[in-house]
Amino acid sequence: MEHDLTRGNVFKTIAVFALPYILSYFLQMLYGMADLYMMGQFSGAAGITAVGNGAQTLYIVTVTLVGLAMGTTVIVGHAVGSRRFDRAETAIGNTITLFLDVSVVLAAVLLALCPQIVALIGTPPEAIEGTDAYLRICFVGIPFIAAYNILSAIFRGLGDSRSPMYVIGVACIINIALDFLFIGHMGLGPVGAALGTVIAQTASVALALVWLKSRRTHIHIKRSDLRPQPEVLGSILKIGVPVAVQDGCIQVAFMFITVIANHRGLVDAAAVGLVEKMISFLFIVPSSMGATVSALTAQNAGAGKGGRARQVLRCAMTVSVVYGCLITVLTWLVAPAFIGFFCQGPRGGRGRYRLYAQLYFRRNLCRHPHLL
Repeated sequence: MEHDLTRGNVFKTIAVFALPYILSYFLQMLYGMADLYMMGQFSGAAGITAVGNGAQTLYIVTVTLVGLAMGTTVIVGHAVGSRRFDRAETAIGNTITLFLDVSVVLAAVLLALCPQIVALIGTPPEAIEGTDAYLRICFVGIPFIAAYNILSAIFRGLGDSRSPMYVIGVACIINIALDFLFIGHMGLGPVGAALGTVIAQTASVALALVWLKSRRTHIHIKRSDLRPQPEVLGSILKIGVPVAVQDGCIQVAFMFITVIANHRGLVDAAAVGLVEKMISFLFIVPSSMGATVSALTAQNAGAGKGGRARQVLRCAMTVSVVYGCLITVLTWLVAPAFIGFFCQGPRGGRGRYRLYAQLYFRRNLCRHPHLL
């Protein structure tokens, strides 16, 4: 099951590894886009605001967990590159123990603080009930979100970016189907969106475990690997914490924008909530480059190929810069049509919400192209 990332053309290796990751990220973001689309069709601005606020809050938790899991990707990748599978087993076992404890504690704390979080982000009165319900359900699902990201990090450390794509593809189909059932047919609003997301995440974890168990690999986790080892945990956290802090700070900055929009009213909050989700969607390529560089450089460093690792970094940076320039120009051309897909009706509150969303979408990317 392990894939050797230390040979072959650098650009081709990056493309082969990154494309499944991009598709995985696309499918994962499709979760939220589907939620917002269904809310826009059946619940209006209040429902969109509730899901937008809830998703933005949950996304801070998710990117933090993903950042921490990056430490596992690097440690496992380095071990695989040096053919030290015993080290990979210990790193994976300690990661499971660490994330299990962290996710359970985090879920309990966030559930207890849910009313304060809803108030802190300045949720408009019309959306308070929906936001609170959405967050409570999603907070319960945090252990499953953590489990999926752990498994994805393990796959990528082994050089396999395709398996997470297949898993998340199935989960995405489940989520969209549940959105139509819960939001469209049953009229559950934000509660339906949250239920669909959590159930789909749970399904993705179950499928990933079955997939991992069915594949042939040199990795065999023993009970002793689950026992916390300070040296191993320190290595994982030394890499994962800076990444988690960096990505978390970016999302906190976006949350401040959400808070400001919430205080301006329901229409502005709905517009910003929609656009923040779209901007996260556009981060797919840069995020995939980050994960690709982590996995490839880890294996090459483990194999003693420092020069090739530097080539990987330069190539990935070039792809990200070119993508950022192209997407900024393209945004000015397609923003009205893109926003219009989610916003029906040219007049009244929805028309104003559509206009605000278009303006915010364009200005945000033009003022902050470095974010891409």
